[in-house]
Amino acid sequence: MVAVWAGVVLVLSDECVHGVVPARQAPLTCAKLAFAALPETITQRYFRGDSACHENGLLDWLKDPQREKEPGGRIGFAVSAMLSAPLAAALRQIKDVEWKTFDQEDDGTLRQWAEVDFVPTEAYESKDRQSLRYVGLRLLKAQGSLFGDGTDRHFHAVVTNQKLDGGRLLDWHREKAGTVEHVHDEVKNELGGGHVPSQRFGVNSAWFKVSLLTYNLVSAIKGLCLGDEERTARLKKFRLLLIHVAGRMNRNNCVMGLRLCNDTAALKRMQKVWQVFALLTHATSAKALGDRGG
Repeated sequence: MVAVWAGVVLVLSDECVHGVVPARQAPLTCAKLAFAALPETITQRYFRGDSACHENGLLDWLKDPQREKEPGGRIGFAVSAMLSAPLAAALRQIKDVEWKTFDQEDDGTLRQWAEVDFVPTEAYESKDRQSLRYVGLRLLKAQGSLFGDGTDRHFHAVVTNQKLDGGRLLDWHREKAGTVEHVHDEVKNELGGGHVPSQRFGVNSAWFKVSLLTYNLVSAIKGLCLGDEERTARLKKFRLLLIHVAGRMNRNNCVMGLRLCNDTAALKRMQKVWQVFALLTHATSAKALGDRGG
C-alpha cells in the first residue's frame, strides 16, 4: 500500500503486509503516516482513494471533527464506493432526468452524475453516526453501442464529505489515476519494485522501500533541476538525460577531473543537479572554512 502526495508526486508512506490479504485490509495506518509526514506549512488537506479505501475505520478517522484542530485543518475526501447490492439498487432507481451530463469520452460514452439517496444499513451504522454524501456516476453508451457485458450503461459511486458540484467532484477524484497509478507503474516496472529478490518478507519489504526512496529522489531531481518539458519524463528517458552519460575521470596534480561525452545542455543539466544536491567533500569543506576565515 502506497500513499502519494499528488501535488509534488512524492511517496509519503508505504506499508507491506505479510501474506495474501484483501485490498481493504486496514488502510488507516498508511493514511495516518502519510498525513503525519506533511510539512506544517500545509494549510489544506485532501484525500482521494479507490474502493480499497472504502473502509469504516479510515472514513471515520477522515471525517472526525478532531481533524479540524490539527495543522492543515479538516480533510476533504472522495473515495470510490464499494458497489453493494443496496447501493447498486439505489443508483438504478434514479430517474433519467436527474442524471446530469458533465463530460463525454472519445468513443461517445456520456459521463453523468446524480445525487444518490442512500444511507448504508450495515450493523455498524448508528443514529448518531455522521452521514456522508454519495454521488453517483453513470456511464451511458451512445445509441447502438454496448459495453462488453451487453449493457448500455454502467453505474459507480463516490462517497465524500465535499460539497462540490458533482461533475467537478468526479473529475477531481478521477485525477488520482494520473498520480498513484503512474507511481505504481514506475516503481514496479522501472525500478524493480515488482520483482522481489527473496523468499523472506523482511528482505522484500526493504527492497520495495528502497525502490520507493529511489522514486522520490528521481521525482525531486525532476522537480527541482529539470526544465518544464523534462519534468514529465518517464524513467526510461530520465536515464538518458542524467544517468547514462559517458564520462572519464582523470587526476592531474592531485586534482580530480571529469570529462563528459555529451552536449552543452547535458552538462548544464548535470551542473544544476550538483548545485541543488551538493555533497560536502574535504575540498569543499576546506574552502568553506577558508571563506569564513577559519
